[in-house]
Amino acid sequence: MRSSPLALTVLSLLHMQPLHPYGIQRLIKQWGKDQVVNVNQRASLYRTIDRLLEAGLIAVRETGRDQQYPERTVYELTDAGRAATRDWLREMLAAPKPEYPEFPAALSFTMMLLPQEAERVLARRAAAVRAELAQLEAAAGQFELPRVTVLEDEYRRAVLSAELAWLDGVVSELRSGALTWDFDSLSALAKAAAG
Repeated sequence: MRSSPLALTVLSLLHMQPLHPYGIQRLIKQWGKDQVVNVNQRASLYRTIDRLLEAGLIAVRETGRDQQYPERTVYELTDAGRAATRDWLREMLAAPKPEYPEFPAALSFTMMLLPQEAERVLARRAAAVRAELAQLEAAAGQFELPRVTVLEDEYRRAVLSAELAWLDGVVSELRSGALTWDFDSLSALAKAAAG
């Protein structure tokens, strides 16, 4: 089985204790891991659990029924799952992998907008990043948690701070006219390059 952020998260949480899927989802949200792992759809969590089970990385510990809840299957980590967690962590932490987020892809075609449009949308993004950064800063001191448990928040703050500084610079250049373009000239350049 190939690693994925959600699979790593499930395995890591099962290191702590055996859990049922709802408990896993609740912990992901309580610990703020939903800010770095996409678990918005319960179906993706269940698919990941099924894949981990098929791969022998987790096992069913028990299936129980409580009067208040539907039947719940509790999963636990296997020895293979413990080893895979550590292997995946080392791999994911050590070497950057190509990721393809939509923002850089959209930036690569900014020339499709007029410079004034680009300035407006990038200023709007800067405002959103500024608000998200303020939210992270405010949350940073709310709980006394060991630093190692919130390293991803530190990283997100650093990345957002760098993005905000870059956005502010580009927006400033767009406003001053230091960064501008003409679509027709760029189109002619592309036609010449294509042959």
